[in-house]
Amino acid sequence: MRISRGVPAAADGSAACTIGNFDGVHLGHQAMLAELTRAAKRLGLPACVLTFEPHPREFFAPDKAPTRLTSLREKLELLAGFGVDRVHICRFNYAFAQITAENFIERILARGLGARWVLVGDDFRFGARRAGDLAVLKQAAPRFALEVVALPSVTLEGERVSSTAVRSALAAGDLDRAGRLLGRAYSISGRVMRGDGLGRKLGFPTANVQMKHNRPPLTGIFAVEVAGIAERPLRGVASLGVRPTVKLGGAPVLEAHLFDFDGELYRRHVRVEFLHRFREEEKYADLATLTRRIALDVENAKAYFHHRGTETQRKAKA
Repeated sequence: MRISRGVPAAADGSAACTIGNFDGVHLGHQAMLAELTRAAKRLGLPACVLTFEPHPREFFAPDKAPTRLTSLREKLELLAGFGVDRVHICRFNYAFAQITAENFIERILARGLGARWVLVGDDFRFGARRAGDLAVLKQAAPRFALEVVALPSVTLEGERVSSTAVRSALAAGDLDRAGRLLGRAYSISGRVMRGDGLGRKLGFPTANVQMKHNRPPLTGIFAVEVAGIAERPLRGVASLGVRPTVKLGGAPVLEAHLFDFDGELYRRHVRVEFLHRFREEEKYADLATLTRRIALDVENAKAYFHHRGTETQRKAKA
């Protein structure tokens, strides 16, 4: 997959395109990507995605912007997995925010991306003050030889699939619902960094996974599987939060204790998949109390995996 920063003044060829933030790459996004890649193959064109960094809402109101479901790297990896040929990462800044809807169609879509086929959601808005919509795009399409296709919203169990719905499920600790909306277990990937070594001192060494954003969409204690270490994901228990027993006012930290691994993970890039939430973070009176609580969390996680394995075997025999 070819990745470009920005949009060129003139494209080097034609493309089938779609536009969006694609945060989380949930089932709704996946439906768009499937439609995009089908059309691209039919037309003999590369499948192109235009996305934005930062998220427009982070630019306009950083304190009120939604939490990120995926880092830029995670999003790009997911887009590549769904067959996208090219991604243009457009820096969203003041100048870009001032582009009119008409100029967006001409400069960005037609000239910069070489779009000949464009797929958007039925609620698509674009241009300064979000003045452009599907009707504006379709009206301008003949002038630029664009074929415009709108994809209706995807629903699941009566709910519109959206990044907002995924965030809501994660914030409520409903990982099953989040997983159904995403079509996979929610995960955070990052490089393992040096921590303060407290977990090892307490008898539960952890991998400290670097997060790109300090406002994760979920917190608490979880049963997890960690990919990127062995041939198969390794099971463990993870804490995601500010560690109130250890530090006051700290930034969120993702720490995973693996059951069957005692090697060096420093600088390895791993993916932590969140499978079940046990509880919220708690502040304890001392480290001895914290240690006993961690031991119980480990036992609960092992029991969870044992039960899951038993259920899998039962369903396979049924």
